[in-house]
Amino acid sequence: MSTFEILMPKMGESVEEATITKWFVSEGDTIQEDDVLLEIATDKVDSEIPSPVAGTVKEIKYQVDDVVAVGLPVAVILLEGAEDTEEEAPAASAQPAAQASETTQVAAPVAETADVKSINADSDRFYSPLVRSMASQEGIGADELEKIPGTGKDGRVTKADMQNYIASRGQQAPQPVAVTPAQPATQAAAASQPSPAPKEHKVNVSVSANDEIVEMGRMRKLIADHMVMSKQVSPHVTSVVEADVTNMVLWRTKIKDAFQKKYGEKITYMPIITEAVAKALRDFPGVNASVDGDKIILRKNVNVGMAVSLPSGDLIVPVIKNADQKNLVGLTGDVNRLANEARANKLSADDIQGGTFTITNFGSFKNIIGTPIINQPQVAILATGSIEKKPAVIETPTGDVIGICHKMFLSLSYDHRIVDGALGGAFLRRIGDYLEAFDINTEI
Repeated sequence: MSTFEILMPKMGESVEEATITKWFVSEGDTIQEDDVLLEIATDKVDSEIPSPVAGTVKEIKYQVDDVVAVGLPVAVILLEGAEDTEEEAPAASAQPAAQASETTQVAAPVAETADVKSINADSDRFYSPLVRSMASQEGIGADELEKIPGTGKDGRVTKADMQNYIASRGQQAPQPVAVTPAQPATQAAAASQPSPAPKEHKVNVSVSANDEIVEMGRMRKLIADHMVMSKQVSPHVTSVVEADVTNMVLWRTKIKDAFQKKYGEKITYMPIITEAVAKALRDFPGVNASVDGDKIILRKNVNVGMAVSLPSGDLIVPVIKNADQKNLVGLTGDVNRLANEARANKLSADDIQGGTFTITNFGSFKNIIGTPIINQPQVAILATGSIEKKPAVIETPTGDVIGICHKMFLSLSYDHRIVDGALGGAFLRRIGDYLEAFDINTEI
């Protein structure tokens, strides 16, 4: 018989597995090419997977909520025109011993992954997705992982802890403990045991009869884990400046109708702010960076992410690639496309990969200022406040006058491991300077 295996696709360079959230077909269903088979979810994006072939669904290998590694078959399709006969079954099962051995070897890491992934439910310690992934790759089981001492907050195991443990794993033999009259054997035995890692502190929450308990959705859980991890990894510092954006506001008011008529795009303030941020990142490459242990990675590309609030109340950050190489027209097109596709749940895996810096707009909710959490593995994030009319001193050739200006607060949270106050403050001020110097006569 002629069959075709549907494999779990790779949804991004850092994505190693995905969760099946829905099947649109059942075993025995007849399908056509490009018919949607299933829906999968990763920690980055949700996607529908179409069939590349026509035929009949012979076998569904995993069920809803199963976590499947990239590259593993999730379904088998009996190709159109082929017959599913029992006579051909022996030929299919008569595979070489070597191939059978390979199949067994592939299955083992999957079981190990499931074992390690379930540890958060069975343990008082929290393990990040990165730590669980490293443990799975190195064949470290749940029991062994529990014994690794953690140097993170509340005893959590960090990436560095895993790297150090893996490097020394199997190289150190346990040292005998000398027993002296002053040290009873029971004390020596206790000394030879690794001291237990401190447990993560949990908040005891009481629930009354009138309270409603709402289970976190999958995306909200991922956001929560990512935010907690970021605060534990990066010492956050926030700087604030107030910028006079009068020219930017007046220019947009003047050209917005003509811009939409000419380019078919509605221009907001976000493309203008993104342009200023991209220029400042080129001026201060130390902010367009990431930290890997004791190494600083200076990113070559300037890829600016923008936080988009979804109808569900969750948050996602699509990325404008090479933002420093685009003009306002190109940036406007990217901002509108990514925002619309995010709200319609149509972002691709590539749309949310590779960000080097993030902007979040508190002003869209009429907030004047905010202190955002860094989007790891980036080292800084900018929050823009609402634009307000304020009286201000305006310098003119004939002297100072009091006038009405459009002002907004810009706040920058940055990772104090590699971004000091001087760098963070200068970078933030440069963004403000670019916005204040916006040319009101800019042509569209």
